[in-house]
Amino acid sequence: MTPVSSHSPLGQSPLRTVQVLGGGHAGSSAHVRSLTSGLVARGVRVTVCAPVEADHTYDFTGAGAEHVHVPRSSDPASVAVLRQACTTADLVHAHGLHASFRAVLALSGRRTPLIVTWHDRAHAEGARAHFLRLLERRVVKAATVVLGTTSALVDRARRTGARDARLAAVALPGARRTPAAEPEDPDRLRPKVRAELGSTGRPLLMAVGSLDRPRGYDTLLDAARAWRRLDPVPLVVIAGEGPLRAALQQRIEEEGLPVRLVGRRDDIADLLAAADLALLPSSGEARSVLAQEALHARVPLVATDSGGIPELVGDAAELVPPGDAEAFADAVVRLLGDPGRQEALRDKGVRQAATWPTEDETVAQVLSVYDELTQPRPFI
Repeated sequence: MTPVSSHSPLGQSPLRTVQVLGGGHAGSSAHVRSLTSGLVARGVRVTVCAPVEADHTYDFTGAGAEHVHVPRSSDPASVAVLRQACTTADLVHAHGLHASFRAVLALSGRRTPLIVTWHDRAHAEGARAHFLRLLERRVVKAATVVLGTTSALVDRARRTGARDARLAAVALPGARRTPAAEPEDPDRLRPKVRAELGSTGRPLLMAVGSLDRPRGYDTLLDAARAWRRLDPVPLVVIAGEGPLRAALQQRIEEEGLPVRLVGRRDDIADLLAAADLALLPSSGEARSVLAQEALHARVPLVATDSGGIPELVGDAAELVPPGDAEAFADAVVRLLGDPGRQEALRDKGVRQAATWPTEDETVAQVLSVYDELTQPRPFI
């Protein structure tokens, strides 16, 4: 941990920031929780505007922030609450497209600097995709600075009209940065977890994430058909909830696929540590939490060569084209049959993870941006 330096110099009032969240994206919510903790430790006053459910889950108030309930809506009442919360802010920092759009509406007519962090690209088709592009254009043109979690998102912001777009340093909150990122007693814990999941005596393949279309679970189920011919048959465990659960469960039962949906879990680290491989079939994900957790935990990863994944993992994972179930299935089969390659990926994963920003580095970058955009504040 780097030394804590105060952002409340003698004769000046503390820097006052408002963090705006939609509350629907786990990665951005965890990032704001980590950011809040670091900012408060450095003397910054933080207000988090997010749905009350997000505060219950991520405990922004426990990190030292004031929490203001703002629903995931851009209706006039929600915007009015947000506008009131931003009244005394030195700057506003919004996370995600919809939260950023609410911040733009709330700051209309004011000169308060607005920082926007794009954690991922919003996915949609047809008329809704056109609507989202209009929102993106409105947001980036209003933002003072746009921070993108991948180079592709930074480029997209610039093409859309951002006056200042930069690559964001975003840490994996709470990640251990040593090769020993495994449970305290793996010999005891692994068999217990594998027995609970039903994978004793067979390979365990883990996927984690909300059950929605961009996650690529249809591709994963297609690939799982090929694994039925293996002996023993691997078990695929998917942790997460979402709108596609019923449809996925129906496919699993009708096709007899070796796949289990275990719902939302709070022991992902233990599940990953017990797994033989981690699977990431999603298309277009920016900075995947699962990919980061897998590499930290020394679990070989098979992922799609799309979005921000190649930039994030480098050569520390097996990458296949998105939507190609045959290639995904083949990569898993090859890796299961090659212990040497598995060990090489574990070592590469540790080295790659060591290049990612720490939480301290993430806070330091954000503070440097804040300092650029704010003037000395006279003591009140």
